[in-house]
Amino acid sequence: MFGNKFGGSSLRISPRDFPAPDYDPPASGARAEAVLAGGCFWCVEAIYRELDGVLDVVSGYSGGSAETADYKAVCTGRTEHAEVIQIAYDPAKLSFGALLRIFFAVAHDPTQLNRQGNDLGTQYRSAIFYADPQQKEVAERYIAQLDRAEVFTAPIVTRLEPLADFFVAEADHQNYAALNPGQPYIQAVSTPKLEKLRAYFGEALK
Repeated sequence: MFGNKFGGSSLRISPRDFPAPDYDPPASGARAEAVLAGGCFWCVEAIYRELDGVLDVVSGYSGGSAETADYKAVCTGRTEHAEVIQIAYDPAKLSFGALLRIFFAVAHDPTQLNRQGNDLGTQYRSAIFYADPQQKEVAERYIAQLDRAEVFTAPIVTRLEPLADFFVAEADHQNYAALNPGQPYIQAVSTPKLEKLRAYFGEALK
């Protein structure tokens, strides 16, 4: 499998051949946002900071209440939150579907239920927190498209959840991978994903 070189993927095809969404209408305005959950937010954040058209990326929590939106509580897996990233992007350069293509092809393995590798618990679930009906429809159609094409060796288990709130994570979790490149977890999990992104999606980078 193509995941063996870079770790953790159940892709049947090369990431270079990963299909774009068939349905991907443009967002309106000069700025749009997307909230995605794909395991540890340190690693997912690092991926999206490299993309041309991304204006900002913030790590945080979604899916639970404000009272328990802190790292220590979320790590228990009992708060209903997921570790997420909020991506602000320029719709003239990037589409929501383009963000989802990177999400499924590089940022995480969407066939793992409530986990990513050795990170276990619902806080590490694969989820798209849609902000409006259009984002929901793009995500629904894309997941169905990928499953029909059997791009992965197992069904996609990514959850679609309405975005109620986004809670910004503590300051020491922001831009963590870039600020801590020698940290063993970053070297083992984040760095291989960045290598995969640069190898297969170089044309999309800043």
